[in-house]
Amino acid sequence: MNIEVKIPTVGESITSGVLSIWHKKDGEYVTRDELLFTLETDKVSQEVTSPESGILHTSIAEGDEVKIGQTVATIEPASVPSPKLTQEMPKPAPTAQAPKEEKAPQAPKQPEPTQAPVATSSDSRAVRKKLSPLRRKIAAQLVSAQQTAAILTTFNECDMSGIMALRKDLQEEFTKKYGVKLGFMSFFLKAVVDALQSIPAINSRMDGDELILNNSYDIGVAVGTERGLVVPVLRHCETLSFADIEKSLADYAVKAREGRISLADLSGGVFTISNGGVYGSLLSTPILNPPQSGILGMHKIQDRAVVVNGQIVARPMMYLALSYDHRVVDGKEAVSFLVRVKDCLENPARLLLGA
Repeated sequence: MNIEVKIPTVGESITSGVLSIWHKKDGEYVTRDELLFTLETDKVSQEVTSPESGILHTSIAEGDEVKIGQTVATIEPASVPSPKLTQEMPKPAPTAQAPKEEKAPQAPKQPEPTQAPVATSSDSRAVRKKLSPLRRKIAAQLVSAQQTAAILTTFNECDMSGIMALRKDLQEEFTKKYGVKLGFMSFFLKAVVDALQSIPAINSRMDGDELILNNSYDIGVAVGTERGLVVPVLRHCETLSFADIEKSLADYAVKAREGRISLADLSGGVFTISNGGVYGSLLSTPILNPPQSGILGMHKIQDRAVVVNGQIVARPMMYLALSYDHRVVDGKEAVSFLVRVKDCLENPARLLLGA
């Protein structure tokens, strides 16, 4: 009796995906637990293995959209194929050839004329491409965020000279001791936790007619990948050291590049940090990551003229942007939160000391 191969459940909120790659072909022999295909969903990629050994009979083509629980192939139980079956078939006997006749000398073959370039039609100037599940999910979430939340953005700027000087002083020792570099993101994560503890309203979200106040500090960090934007979550950031944060970020970066981000990695965040500065963005209005009520946008560090103690000096400045759900967060709370983040970043020694 043939065994059905079905699309597995990969998360409560995931109902469909795309069968992106068959790693075994129709009619091939597969062994139990051998990789069969890769399933691309709107959040994660998952590799699916064979439930049994036998002959694979596929019923879905690469690139087709599939539903959770759908049968995409069957396995015909069979023992390991005999080596005799894989031996090369006997070659057919050569057909008799007519005796060769002497031919008169021929003139050298002239090169064929180069074919004139074919005019490009207007239709070839655009290519229609089906959206990936991840891109469709991102699009749906962005539209949902705009339609269901009252999004407002407040701005400030931060003098990064203190962090830059501290990183320069500690970088060699930090890297030698922990095996990772001391980056900017760990300072921002610590500053966000401090500000969330000071302004609890930012650490809440709406659920129908109720307000949920989060007591956890699980912060999502937006990461760009070839498949699109993903937001892995760092858990219990209030308990993590700078080294813990940097190691976690490095691990997530590797998993993102290799497509190994799991659904569990992306779930449960209460706040998000997005760093558009790595792409050169000077200022932006980040969009909420539902159902969260706040997202902090980091931007490019740029030397600008500022007034310090009555003197005009050049300082490395970064614009900060906090987008928030105005249904939950009042303007005063949003501004106070961003000022608190700014104060923490401009006095980074306090973050290191936990003060």
